[in-house]
Amino acid sequence: MTKGADGNTIDNFTLNRIDAIIAKLKSKEYKPTPALRTYIEKKNGKLRPLGIQSIDDKLVQEIIREILENIWEDLFLDCSHGFRPNRSCHTALAHIDRNYNGVRWFVEGDIEGYFNNIDHHTLMKLLRRRIQDEHFLGLIWKFLKAGYLEDWKLNATYSGTAQGSIISPILANIYLHELDRYMMDYKKQFDKGTRRKRNPIYRKLESQKYQLSKKLKSERELLTVSEILDLKQLLHGLEKSMVETPNSEPFDKDYRRLCYTRYADDFIVGIIGSKIDALKVKEDIKNFIDVQLHLNLSEEKTLITHSNKKVRFLGYDLLVKRNNTPIRDKSGILRRAHNYQLKLYVPKEAWVKKLLEYEVMHIKQYQGKEIWKPNSRKAIQNNKDINILKQFNSEVRGLYNYYKMACNVSYALHRFNYFMYYSMLRTLSKKYKRSVKQIRVQYDINGNFGIENNESSKTKTLFYYDKGFKTQKNIPTPHNPQFNDLKPMYRFPFGKYSPAYRLKNNNCELCGARNIAVVMHHVRKLTELKANSPWNIKMLETNRKTLATCEACYSLIQLQS
Repeated sequence: MTKGADGNTIDNFTLNRIDAIIAKLKSKEYKPTPALRTYIEKKNGKLRPLGIQSIDDKLVQEIIREILENIWEDLFLDCSHGFRPNRSCHTALAHIDRNYNGVRWFVEGDIEGYFNNIDHHTLMKLLRRRIQDEHFLGLIWKFLKAGYLEDWKLNATYSGTAQGSIISPILANIYLHELDRYMMDYKKQFDKGTRRKRNPIYRKLESQKYQLSKKLKSERELLTVSEILDLKQLLHGLEKSMVETPNSEPFDKDYRRLCYTRYADDFIVGIIGSKIDALKVKEDIKNFIDVQLHLNLSEEKTLITHSNKKVRFLGYDLLVKRNNTPIRDKSGILRRAHNYQLKLYVPKEAWVKKLLEYEVMHIKQYQGKEIWKPNSRKAIQNNKDINILKQFNSEVRGLYNYYKMACNVSYALHRFNYFMYYSMLRTLSKKYKRSVKQIRVQYDINGNFGIENNESSKTKTLFYYDKGFKTQKNIPTPHNPQFNDLKPMYRFPFGKYSPAYRLKNNNCELCGARNIAVVMHHVRKLTELKANSPWNIKMLETNRKTLATCEACYSLIQLQS
């Protein structure tokens, strides 16, 4: 429903409009409309340019995207997770959690202005490796060169793909697939050795323990009680020394490993090796990206960090934990099971920033200390009670659903939830001019905060989120059996209730006329509709933002809207 440069939206869509697009494509006369340039603020305060496409261009680009995805999806490597079916930030983090144990160095990678600097000629060469249809390639080239309107002035595009366009993500993945291939080949050359050398100190302690255990077992009947106790004490001391001593050489030059994960233009490399190895890997990646892809690594964001310090990737903090605390395995042997394991953390600033963004908390300074106090939310204070509760629930669930893989999610989110809960109580207390205690008593249902949902046909009670914040790592991935049970990301587009099916069905859903030309009425949000007209009532009843109408009904809708 967002207007492009041509001023049109998906509203008033007809089969004739589709036929006109198809005719232009067949005659090779189709010409994309320049994107309408707008800007959104990034987390660092800088502005990100977005290109708003016309609705006709969006439709054509969606078909191009489906074709490209069918061609390339099977070629994309397991290390790539951005903008792919059944992959997400969580699958990227699961890949890291599974493969980065024991890493000594991180190389954090970020390509400077990636989407704006993709070289068009290099991209076309990559597309020609798999596609021989020059007409199809010419159509993609037209979109790349369509230009953009900024302050209603036409600007040419010499490089890059418009962020916000439908084909931009798949083209970006095709381009960086070359980096993925390079890194997998680089890994084969970099990896060295099958396992680390045994630590001679550890081997000596192990031998002494074996000899003492053998003596205690074979000569037990010949030893006095005090001698047996002394031997057991020696054994305990040896076990403790073994736990504190690495069983392999931590700096074995004949053992190296490299791990690589990419999400869109952000990537991270984990290295089991020396800092010299990490510096060389960074330099080699930089040279490949510069020479082969004609791009630049961001010096500000591409860093080499020791794994005992936290590294930020996809909003999580990554840390390889040094933990010498031993536990006994099933055989009763003491082992450092958690040493050099990679851990995922929720950054404190992530949930604090959300509290400040939602305006549910304010911070006061008192005697040099920070005092955090929950706020009421004036912006939603006059909403219906059920809508206030739904908003708080969705915000709590939203943050938890993203950070559910973190090992500290329970601690962090319980603190976040405390301020959200009391902010909700304060919001309702301000609305009804009552105390927080009175609000808690009023909405108490068997010890939980709940509101009856009278808007539903069946009266149901909606409770404040109370499911807890347990760490969840069972993310479905290609290596997980659950992955095959996932629902397809894209359903068949011409199902019984799809706009396409209803458009071709030639039936007016408002007056019931049959076998007539249909016009699709489309609205942005159902929540903005009021039950004050037959068409609004129909859309609210069917819970759909689209309505297939005849031309007479559509004209009536336009006349009275």
